[in-house]
Amino acid sequence: MVKMSFDDTATRYGAEPGGGAPTKVKITFVDSNGQPRTVEGEVGSTVMETARRNDIPEIAAECGGACACATCHVYVDEKWVEKAGKPSQMEEDMLDFAFDVKPNSRLCCQITVRPELDGLVVTTPAQQG
Repeated sequence: MVKMSFDDTATRYGAEPGGGAPTKVKITFVDSNGQPRTVEGEVGSTVMETARRNDIPEIAAECGGACACATCHVYVDEKWVEKAGKPSQMEEDMLDFAFDVKPNSRLCCQITVRPELDGLVVTTPAQQG
């Protein structure tokens, strides 16, 4: 049996052993009252899945991530809008059912967690669609 040791830094930041890309990133969810909550999201999952796994309040995600409702509506912090990307036409159509839509509104089921989103900040509206 071969004993492996992991670099503390790599483990702490979610990198693969041997220096690969991070497998987890930090995402901060700010609720409608301004209370922030920072959690780890797995690369390849969605921001909505991260919210559900971490019991983030105010994200109902009733359709389970199928982009068939607007109950995972978030506001992407302005400094993250470009990195998060633009909504697809289908997402824009669903945002029509969301409450208090703004230019930085997204359905978090449509934002894939990627290494470049480490530190992402999103805020939930006062109510969901």
